[in-house]
Amino acid sequence: MTSRTLRRRLHHGDVDGKRNEKYDASGFEGLSEPLLGSHEYSDRSSEVRTLEDIWDDERKKQQLHWTLLFSQLIAQWAQWIANIVFGSGALFGRLLPFSMTTHNGKNHRVAPPLSLLQEERLRNLKQRLEVPFDGSRVEHQDALKRLWRLAYPDRELPPLKSELWKDMGWQGTDPSTDFRGGGFVSLENLIFFAQKYPESFHRLLYKKDGQRAEWEYPFAVAGINISFMLVQMLDLQSGKPSSSAGIRFLELLEKDEMAFDNLFCIAFQLMDAQWLAKRASYMDFNDVLKSTRSQLERELELEDTSSVKELPAYNLLRR
Repeated sequence: MTSRTLRRRLHHGDVDGKRNEKYDASGFEGLSEPLLGSHEYSDRSSEVRTLEDIWDDERKKQQLHWTLLFSQLIAQWAQWIANIVFGSGALFGRLLPFSMTTHNGKNHRVAPPLSLLQEERLRNLKQRLEVPFDGSRVEHQDALKRLWRLAYPDRELPPLKSELWKDMGWQGTDPSTDFRGGGFVSLENLIFFAQKYPESFHRLLYKKDGQRAEWEYPFAVAGINISFMLVQMLDLQSGKPSSSAGIRFLELLEKDEMAFDNLFCIAFQLMDAQWLAKRASYMDFNDVLKSTRSQLERELELEDTSSVKELPAYNLLRR
């Protein structure tokens, strides 16, 4: 299959390393032979004759597995309740986040009660996340213009629809068409990045670090994907975060009202470091984003961090 027969375009809602690119298969060549040879099926009749015996053994193994699992679960709950009854009040708060595994394999916890400050800041963040980007709103237009001035202080501001926006890493002449699932918060994240960490922002914008790929990731669109990835990773679309990363984030949010924005800057810088380490190119973006998420989740599990700025990856940022 030649490269011209497959055209792939990075989709803005495509995060977490899942390859959901849109394909144009109009140029695909047809298969001239089956993927599996006929010899794969030659012994099927002999397999059928012993299938009942095999299934009976598997059923016994499954019963034993679930019996052991249930026993372990009962023991863990018993220990947990004992700690609550006999432990101190301080220990009670630490024991509440009891880990459990859901059907999709992700760790979830019973979150401890939120403080009034946490509830207020989480509510404010959720309100920001609910705002879609609207190119017809003056304040959203002004925010785009502000981002341009921060990115290119010595260049003339272009019209809201111009080929010049592609220089920043928008995929079309109209940036408003690139937001989609990212929402207005992703633009706020980029502006925050440019204001608080201008050196890192410009080094990433101009791709100054390391040996770059011939086909680089588009800066602005990458930022939108990172914002969306963080929302998913932190479980912010649910009523109350229950993922390990989400619960840890609520603790950090109590210390830093702008924890989400600071985490965005860390994630962007970390993503670029992963990009360089993997010697990635445009088509590898989703894999790099997946690696970035995994690294952030590991760092959020560290118990000796009390703020976003104490995460190891924060040291990658430059002001």
